[in-house]
Amino acid sequence: MPVRIEDLVPKWARKFYGKRLRSLKDLFGVEKPIIGMVHLMPLPGSPAYEGWDMNVIVENALRDAKVLVENGVNGLIVENMWDLPYFVGRNVPPEEIAAHAVAAREVVKSVNVPVGITVIHNGGRVALGIAKAAGAKFIRVCLYTGAMVWDTGEFDHGNAAELMRLRKALYAEDIKFFADVYKKHAVMFPGIDPKTHATWTDFYMADAVIVTGKMTGSPPDPELVRVVKEVVGETPVLIGSGLNPENAKELLKYADGAIVGTYFKVKGLTQNPVDSERVRKLMSIVEEIRRGLHG
Repeated sequence: MPVRIEDLVPKWARKFYGKRLRSLKDLFGVEKPIIGMVHLMPLPGSPAYEGWDMNVIVENALRDAKVLVENGVNGLIVENMWDLPYFVGRNVPPEEIAAHAVAAREVVKSVNVPVGITVIHNGGRVALGIAKAAGAKFIRVCLYTGAMVWDTGEFDHGNAAELMRLRKALYAEDIKFFADVYKKHAVMFPGIDPKTHATWTDFYMADAVIVTGKMTGSPPDPELVRVVKEVVGETPVLIGSGLNPENAKELLKYADGAIVGTYFKVKGLTQNPVDSERVRKLMSIVEEIRRGLHG
């Protein structure tokens, strides 16, 4: 009787690697899922915060979440978009963390799609803590491997070792890691090219990798998306910025899904609330792309 490859792999290795997400459909229930952004209002302590009650922040978040889900998106990310200029990593203030967690928990309770957490810039440990408290299903990790300089000037490095251990310690291995490759708002350390960064990120078991343009709302080069997908193989690849009705077919030819924020806003301005017509327009194109996958 021939020996199967899987029989040659130790049990601990099968268990370890078996926890990894292998398909976005396993989490979101569809192919080519679209994840809408819930950009929180400025949180307590941030320069743009004007003293409003947490109920106001939560109500605005729930409004955007409802519009996104009712018009067809397959998941959400709750993000501290307007806490700029941003802190980096563990320097995110506790008052902002607490407010983020409160709002995220209310969003999770209000929708029937998976919800994720992003904390800018690279608040991986912070995001994981918020996700655990809020009941979120995944986090976006801005810098999982490698090293780079943020637009704020801080030099930063990957946090895969810390996050993997913390996730186990928190009994949170159901929370998946979606990690950026060549992140927007940053410049990669010289010598780390996209292929290398994608290889490192995949090796350290990111559940999905994200490819972005240079700034919020700017799309990535389709060739970069193609190259990253070629490098990581079966690991899911998401577009992390700039997807719109004009480029969706080209970018989703290579990517397995997308995170969409700016395009979904009224007049395409990131500061505005979500526009239901824009959500429907893009989702109709995505539905067309999905129908073509098996036809």
